[in-house]
Amino acid sequence: MSKRVIIKDARLSSDKIIELKNINEQFFIMNGRRKTYHILTYGCQMNEHDSEKISGMLTSIGYEETDDDTNADLVIFNTCLIRENAELKVFGKLGEVKGLKRNNPNMLVAVCGCMMQKEEIREKVIKKFSFVDIIFGTNTIHELPGLIYNAEINKNKSIDIIENTELIYENMPKQRKFKYKALVNITYGCNNFCTYCVVPYVRGREKSREPEEIINEVKALAQDGCKEITLLGQNVNSYGSNLEKKFTFAELLYEINKIDGIERIRFMTSHPKDLTDDLIMVIKHCSKVCNHVHLPVQAGSNNILNKMNRKYTKEHYLDLVYKLKKEIPDVAITTDIIVGFPGETEEDFLETVDVVKNVQYDSAFTFLYSMREGTKAALMEDQIPDEVKHERFDRLLDVLYKIVLERNSQCIGHTYPVLVESTSKTSDNFLTGRTEHFRLVHFKGTEELLGQIVNVKITNVKTFHMEGEIV
Repeated sequence: MSKRVIIKDARLSSDKIIELKNINEQFFIMNGRRKTYHILTYGCQMNEHDSEKISGMLTSIGYEETDDDTNADLVIFNTCLIRENAELKVFGKLGEVKGLKRNNPNMLVAVCGCMMQKEEIREKVIKKFSFVDIIFGTNTIHELPGLIYNAEINKNKSIDIIENTELIYENMPKQRKFKYKALVNITYGCNNFCTYCVVPYVRGREKSREPEEIINEVKALAQDGCKEITLLGQNVNSYGSNLEKKFTFAELLYEINKIDGIERIRFMTSHPKDLTDDLIMVIKHCSKVCNHVHLPVQAGSNNILNKMNRKYTKEHYLDLVYKLKKEIPDVAITTDIIVGFPGETEEDFLETVDVVKNVQYDSAFTFLYSMREGTKAALMEDQIPDEVKHERFDRLLDVLYKIVLERNSQCIGHTYPVLVESTSKTSDNFLTGRTEHFRLVHFKGTEELLGQIVNVKITNVKTFHMEGEIV
């Protein structure tokens, strides 16, 4: 029988929180401004959504967000442990904040997220960056107001880490980045234990939210004007495996597809070993489910896939792609690929290149293998020299980018509905949005179109984006 997951209500109502809200209100009356916070988010969409929850809690207790970390009253680092580069960025930025803290001792500094779930890294932060006031992990976000109270009122360093939990906290306030699109958790944690990955160790075992909770959240988002949702989980395909009453990911998508107001449904990430025929049929028949599947292959060699503990073969993966393309001819398939995994031979690498050529990906996130302490892969022999990794990586990109550009080129002259997400970073006269297939499009337009779905005819393409005009 599946293990029962305990659901707890995370609405902010404790005496300490009420007192903290009152203190912040007095600060506003006396200073003519709200206390401000700034969040630096590293890593995946799961971290982005965690930051939205943190923002929601801080807003609920009287804080106001600022883009200026140099003058913020509270600076929060929401960290990632998947790639070494993200970890190094955090340490570098913490070094910068040390000087700000010295000039403004009343500034609170917090570090949270995946890095803090690893004891050795947490101890390094405590020792090397002793000015950090608050440390909490992926399972204790809901405790942040109490930790702030302890740090600010009691002047104590606040640390709250839970290694693993069966609790799911519902009804946490959220300050969403966009009104017209939203991230929605459907699972937390992971049971796959890929040998290169730390997620099961820092986010715990997989837990599914009750379908009613997810559906109610999406209904509320729709009523608030949200048009697009992205369902999040480390492996969305295994959703429902620990629920007392059987409910599959395919069934969840069918139900969400019925909700008025929602126009697009996306999901991340889809594990190949659990992608079912039922799910393929949902994508085919549900009009709101986008014809885009992010299907991480990681490697094309069965030898490497086995060492990664991915639990599928190259042949099985290609069969899934064949089924997807047969049932949904215009499906866009994107992926993740790791180059230079321990023991990867030239023949293994060429198997990966062969998968790329066979699938014809619409885009891919490509990574050099990064050794993460605590994973089985870090202990493997035959670690690949950096120069070999980089040489193979460059060769892979040469193949991949040509395919992506060709896939984009096939869109020239066609018109696609595009959800307008933002103004261009380079010009206020241009807008940026995405097609159903997750292709990025730049086109001329004004801010009034933000959040709307408009038809855009593609006139030119690059490797990483397309250009068009509203029709």
